[in-house]
Amino acid sequence: MAFDVARIRGLFPALGDGWIHFDGAAGMLVPEQVASAVSTAMRAPVSGPGGAFPASQRAESIVAAARRAVADLAGADPAGVVLGPSASVLIQRLVDALSDRWTIGDEVVVSRLDEPANLAPWQRAAKRVGAVVRWGEIDIETCELPAWQYEGLVSARTKAVTITAASGAVGTRPDLPTVIELAHRVGSLVVVDATYAAPFVSLDLPALGADVMVLSAQSWGGPAVGALVFRDPELLERLPSASLEPGARGPARLELGPHAYPLLAGLVASVDYLAGLDDAAAGSRRERLVTSLGSAKSYHAGLLAQLSTELRSLRHVTVIGDAMRRIPALAFMVAAKKAHEVADYLASQGLCAFADEGTSGVFAALGAGEVGGAVRIGLAHYSNVFEINQLVRVIEEMR
Repeated sequence: MAFDVARIRGLFPALGDGWIHFDGAAGMLVPEQVASAVSTAMRAPVSGPGGAFPASQRAESIVAAARRAVADLAGADPAGVVLGPSASVLIQRLVDALSDRWTIGDEVVVSRLDEPANLAPWQRAAKRVGAVVRWGEIDIETCELPAWQYEGLVSARTKAVTITAASGAVGTRPDLPTVIELAHRVGSLVVVDATYAAPFVSLDLPALGADVMVLSAQSWGGPAVGALVFRDPELLERLPSASLEPGARGPARLELGPHAYPLLAGLVASVDYLAGLDDAAAGSRRERLVTSLGSAKSYHAGLLAQLSTELRSLRHVTVIGDAMRRIPALAFMVAAKKAHEVADYLASQGLCAFADEGTSGVFAALGAGEVGGAVRIGLAHYSNVFEINQLVRVIEEMR
């Protein structure tokens, strides 16, 4: 392993603002190579696709490169990569296409672990057609999402199961293979939101077996671009087209309007950045991604263990959940303090963190809203031991 956090920190000009960033829930800061790729593409002549001249061919090359980059990240086929302005927009398009064939009494299974933005499109679609929404519940002590419950949740009427690969709120990584197997047993489509998992876990869509994977480049320091990755590209041809072009084929069937080509150039650079997290990684980009994300996973497991242990040692702090498999994200509460008060104090000390009032999502399911909400901490590739120590010190002062 060669995860050199000092070298990685040098890739982020924004760290020069002097703040300590635990605001991973909003996405990581942008590496210099991503910003440079976007600005370079904006200076180059880029036209619409379909022409015989260089500017048009450049546009086609950028889109093809972006599909290949996302495919390498997910271990999938570029022909199954749909690109769009955000993960939320693409989820809405996917749900609209899928629900076009739902009828009254059909079912969709969601989970309390998912982010509200991922849940809303499924809930709206179910309400529109008279479908039933069934919920995977979390263990309030550990914040685990027990996979065994899905055996009773899915049925012959289940049209789709959506589940997160990792929670950006409490860090839990569910047992996806078991859930996917149970869903496929009844013929249900499975959509996995890998937004928060992608920066820290090596992804392999074919091995996982999910039908669709959702990604957001902002989560790992990329531009505002989302992607849907279809394990079987042929599935795209069986969905109703959302495109404004009547003859759209493949990924274009779920893509609307012209692409933001400079942002797609930044997307490619951001995947290359992920592939270079471990400076000893070698081979193809896919091979380097597997090595680098494996190194990142090990590094952040150590940081998370230190942070969790030290916060739990403070008598006035309650760390929420204790899942066995997780990404470097956690939430906590401080006795006699509301979450926004804690976040405000952290900000006064130069630390960035978000307060969640606990009125929706996983924190609402846990009842955190009744005690003033929770503070969300998200580590990033550039997080280090000094920053962990600073966070613990500041929280300790709040006794």
